[in-house]
Order: sequence, then structure tokens, then C-alpha cells
Amino acid sequence: MTQGAAEKKLRIIVADDHTVMRAGVVALLADEPTIEIVGEAEDGRAAVGLVERLEPDVALMDLRMPVLDGTSATTEIVAGPARTRVLILTTYETDAEIERAVEAGAIGYLLKDATREQLVDAVHSASRGETVLAPRVAARLVARMRMPAPVTLTRREVDVLGAVADGLSNVEIGRRLVITEATVKTHLLRVFAKLDVGDRTHAVVTALELGLLERRP
Repeated sequence: MTQGAAEKKLRIIVADDHTVMRAGVVALLADEPTIEIVGEAEDGRAAVGLVERLEPDVALMDLRMPVLDGTSATTEIVAGPARTRVLILTTYETDAEIERAVEAGAIGYLLKDATREQLVDAVHSASRGETVLAPRVAARLVARMRMPAPVTLTRREVDVLGAVADGLSNVEIGRRLVITEATVKTHLLRVFAKLDVGDRTHAVVTALELGLLERRP
């Protein structure tokens, strides 16, 4: 290997509180000529300290660690002066864990069943600022993005729709709620738009199906 190639090695740290797991990751990458492991940490606080001192290109970060968890450590690293990219490497793939890590500023999210080749490619991609996601993680995020946004009604819109369910006219609704008939109509139009319906009956039925309106006795 030439000196020029050696200078291009990516410097990384590995943060994981499980000694065996951390050693396994280090062993996987030890023979990779393009990567140099410059530090190891057994908790998030130690990882932040290593980043501040060594300024590696990439930090491979577990999520659940003592002292400071991986998400909090990621937040501190991203907010700090070092240009280190954080790549999450964990066994956890719940929506909440993924979202917290991404919101904290992690450049990628890998699972610990990744192959050596996948891990090496991910480290290089992360160092270039490219988002890296395990296939299962990417699928979960895409599925969540495709889910329709939950419909919500204001308290007043629920009151108006409840009165409709009771069989009241707009005038009667206005009297019950002490608002004008014009205001009642405005609320109903907003409800129609939110529920994507065209009339009062469908508005009530849809609201009941979505659990936005309690069934009348």
C-alpha cells in the first residue's frame, strides 16, 4: 500500500457497551485496508469524549448504552465542532428508536446482522455524507411515510358534529352552542374537508368509524 493510499484511510471509533459485540465489530473491520479504528468506547459519554479528542470520520454508535445513550451522544456529537458522521449500529429497529436516531442527526442506521461488506460500504457512504439505512429500516420508514396523516377535529368541530348526529339543524346547533348559523356552516365545511366527505350524514359516519366522535346513546 502506498503512503498516499494510507493517508486516505477512514478513521472511525466504535461505541458499544457489550464488550463481545464491540470486539466483533472491531474484528470485522480490522483487516479492511481503507479503514482504521482509532478508538473504542463502552458508553455514550466516552464516545463523545473520543470524538472531541480524535475527530474521527465516522462513529459507529450503539443505541442503548449506560451513562449516555447513543441517541443523546449523537445529538452532542452532531452539535459539536468535529465533522464526525454518526452511523447507528444496533439490534433495535422500532419506529421510535429509528426516528429518535434520525432526529438526533445520525447519518445512517444499520442493524447488527449486517455483513462485513455492508458495514464497510456503509462506513464509506457515511463518511461522504450519504444516508445509509438497513433495508428493513428503510422499508419501515417508507411505510410510515405512506401512511395517511391522522385526521383530527377541534373541540368545537366535535361539538358541532355531535349535534348533527343528534339530528339538529344548523339553526338548532347554533342555539345549543351559542354561535351563529354562519359559524356552524363554517365548522361543517372544515369537517367535510378534513374527512373528505360531501354531506352531513357521511361526516357523522366517517367520524364514528375513525373514533373521532362518540356513539350517541
